Amino acid sequence: MIYTRSGTDALSRRSVVISPGTGKQHWGTTFFGPRSSSSHAPGPQATMSDLNANEAILPHFHGVTMFQLFIAGYGTIGSRGQALQPLTVQFKDHHTAYGPVTAGPQGLSFVALRMHTGNSAPIYLHNPDARDQLQKSRRRNLTSSPVMFSVEPLMQFREEVIWEPVFEETDDGMAAQVVRLGAGQATRAPDPRRAGGCYVFVGNGSLMHGAEELPLWSMVVVEPNEQEFELRAGPKGVEALVLQYPREESLATAQ
Repeated sequence: MIYTRSGTDALSRRSVVISPGTGKQHWGTTFFGPRSSSSHAPGPQATMSDLNANEAILPHFHGVTMFQLFIAGYGTIGSRGQALQPLTVQFKDHHTAYGPVTAGPQGLSFVALRMHTGNSAPIYLHNPDARDQLQKSRRRNLTSSPVMFSVEPLMQFREEVIWEPVFEETDDGMAAQVVRLGAGQATRAPDPRRAGGCYVFVGNGSLMHGAEELPLWSMVVVEPNEQEFELRAGPKGVEALVLQYPREESLATAQ
């Protein structure tokens, strides 16, 4: 299937949530699926978290492979304090520990994007039984340099389609790219069947899907049994992340 969700619509339902790791309040938005899950269900799972000033998420892992996009605010990740600023892309295999993630004084917003609804509940490393729950994984934990976006008139009047790699494609199909399209331009996303499906995330401008215009921070999910997806820019152009998931992300590893 192909799933779409308007960023404007999703954010209109933003609510206060309690962090499972800190017990503190911050804000959460659900794009697809449940906010947290411990078993497999059909369809993708995508959520957004807005952290308070200086809030820290302790080191942990999830049972589902995912991309994370740090889209607003500022923060750091890891014991060495690697900077997180808009728009940083992170890829993590399932059962791969990372953190801490610490927000700066202006807070930090990120989205977690999963092709499957599965065992997404965080397992914190300080729990006594955490390491007993680790399973076999490639343990990739990649963090990009920030992706930069164009000023509106440059984006709108761009004359050619531009693809820029963020993470080069690997042997199992995992990859991340930025595509930049001028107003009304169109191109094809990579064939989702050569990977484990893909997400398209609108980072600037808007994306057309049929008659629907998908604005900033909207998402499209293309499952791996679909044909190539047409990327078509809105009236002011679009700059989007195209995130390919690895093949063989089976339901067993998603549970």
